[in-house]
Amino acid sequence: MNRRLLSHLSISTLAALVFFATTPALAQKSIPPAKAPVSPMQMATKKLDDTTYVKVTYHSPRIQDPKTAQKRVIFGKLVPYGEVWRLGANSATELTTTGDLELAGKKLPAGTYSLFAIPQADKWTLIVNKDVGEWGAYKYNKDNDVLRVDVPATKSADTYEAFTIAFDEKGTALNFSWENTQVSVPVRPAKKG
Repeated sequence: MNRRLLSHLSISTLAALVFFATTPALAQKSIPPAKAPVSPMQMATKKLDDTTYVKVTYHSPRIQDPKTAQKRVIFGKLVPYGEVWRLGANSATELTTTGDLELAGKKLPAGTYSLFAIPQADKWTLIVNKDVGEWGAYKYNKDNDVLRVDVPATKSADTYEAFTIAFDEKGTALNFSWENTQVSVPVRPAKKG
């Protein structure tokens, strides 16, 4: 091949590459996002002091039944009174703390734990358990409880469609709200020494 033809081919090849690189491919297809989960994963976080950061990871179910779109009765029916509950949906709720905590006056060492509850109409027993990565409460083992605290359950004039876990603004309580029920667990960094 002569040099002039080779040069011409190189310029033509370069032009074609630039054209195809800057032109959207006609064969591309749009891929929709995955279907939104029925009980999406949520997090509640709070820095309580210089060494204590707390994160609660949970799945947030709704009052409305995802299959029938009907409102459900939550406490006493969907979530039975007197039975261990995963404190949300799907996998058990998990709490991680970088420093020692006091939950309702009881000391909890730094670490990652599963949270469960035993709801009653007037109080809940909050359970902190050392087993993590559990699906629901199906394999809950009471022997691995780190601590249990009883806290009052109150009725709210507001209705919480989504199960919600949140720290109050001051970081002095961890609150659980769903339907017309609210539970508040006092929380603070453990006293040093």
